[in-house]
Amino acid sequence: VQLVESGGGLVQAGGSLRVSCAVSGSFSSIGGMAWYRQAPGKQRELIAGISSSGTTDYSDSVKDRFTISRDNAKNTVHLQMSKLKPEGTAIYYCNADLSRFGRRWNIWGQGTLVTVSS
Repeated sequence: VQLVESGGGLVQAGGSLRVSCAVSGSFSSIGGMAWYRQAPGKQRELIAGISSSGTTDYSDSVKDRFTISRDNAKNTVHLQMSKLKPEGTAIYYCNADLSRFGRRWNIWGQGTLVTVSS
């Protein structure tokens, strides 16, 4: 099973960008999914989460600017980012809770780099 992020890149401050994450492999279901980011020299931080039923939550740093969504039919999660700030420059990681035959585990993607220029 793997998570593959896509959609990172360079964007000017104030601009928008969408990153996506696709889950592939052998699993029965996907539970909660989330996006984290890690800026240079800083710890990884949780910025957005979405439950299997679609309930969302955001960190204060991105609330009202970022939107997390998921497509359960395609096993994907997206993060639409708007009004980006230079401090948003970071590697963005996807995270998901998976289950199969009664076993549950958590998995990370490899990350996608978002650079916000001032």
